[in-house]
Amino acid sequence: MTEFLAKLFIKNHKNISDVNVRENYGKLSGFVGIFANIVLFIFKIVAGIISGSIAIIADALNNLTDAASSVVTLIGFKMSGKPADEEHPYGHARFEYIAGLVISFIVLFIGGQLAINSVEKIITPTLPALGTSGMIILAAAITVKLWLCFFYRKIGKTINSLTVMAASKDSRGDVIATTAVLVSAVLASKYGINIDGWAGLMVAAFILFSGVMLLKETANPLLGEVPGDELLDKISEKILSYENVIGIHDLVIHNYGYGRVFASVHVEMPAENDILDSHDTIDTIEKDFLKNEKINMVIHLDPVVTNNEEISRISSLVDGILKEIDPVITKHDFRAVFGNSNIKLLFDIALPPKFAMADRKISEIINEKLKKYDGNMYAVIMIDRSYTSSVH
Repeated sequence: MTEFLAKLFIKNHKNISDVNVRENYGKLSGFVGIFANIVLFIFKIVAGIISGSIAIIADALNNLTDAASSVVTLIGFKMSGKPADEEHPYGHARFEYIAGLVISFIVLFIGGQLAINSVEKIITPTLPALGTSGMIILAAAITVKLWLCFFYRKIGKTINSLTVMAASKDSRGDVIATTAVLVSAVLASKYGINIDGWAGLMVAAFILFSGVMLLKETANPLLGEVPGDELLDKISEKILSYENVIGIHDLVIHNYGYGRVFASVHVEMPAENDILDSHDTIDTIEKDFLKNEKINMVIHLDPVVTNNEEISRISSLVDGILKEIDPVITKHDFRAVFGNSNIKLLFDIALPPKFAMADRKISEIINEKLKKYDGNMYAVIMIDRSYTSSVH
């Protein structure tokens, strides 16, 4: 059904790399969500009012919230598709995250209100009277929500959208919540056991949980979350695959939404190579990333001396010292200045964000170990804290 709807309403629906196609997928999920949830709300609210069940009314209002969320999703995808302008040179793709943030606050507000109403129902209970038709409505609602869960999930994975994936998780929670309401209705109808207020409270709990998870998922990219290791490894391996690239460091990635990724990195190449050839390689890497990965890459060239045996020996010595302290520490921009009475080493080291040891302490340990090898050797060290989950 999802494939059929995509083919019916989205032109060139298989070309998901096209920003317009992705936007249309988001709009489709919004329209389908609005229609399905409004229909469910109407049937459930009627059943809830007739039976006097707070749990069914709570579940109906949850569908109304989902419909409102779909409206916000629709607006978010529409706004995120706007091109860059003078005031927003990085585009408007983050509107998708903002839409998800708005949805999360709506969900949390409704969940809180329903929790209060359910507690009141527990304190002053009344036995709901839901007939066969009402139970059929709830069973049908479970089926529709289960379909919506898979519908959102397929679209979310297709276009890699956190907001649509969050809608899928919300629908999954709705399936569980509505099942609980149906069970409570059956118990009240068949056996006179009243758990209506508790079932309503369970629905409210699912709504609140969904809101908190959605808030976390949509706030993280807005705050600037750490890039995934899969993306970091992919970028690192691709850059290192080019001829004469020795290593990389100081990789920084900024995500402004789908198709709007900007990155910068320092690339090490042999200092003895022709600078024009090295610069040409850098240009090629940047163009390839933009064309094939849709990443706007800016590369800084770091020349590394590779044909001096003494510098290579000292560099290996420093690598060994760093490994003794902690294998996660790496160095870059290594230079050695040979004076009449001493050897001055200048280099940077990269540390993970949560590395516990103080910067000054690390420098002291490195210099102490260098003195043991050569009393005339000392290091001037610049310490960088990595902006990734691991040192790249």
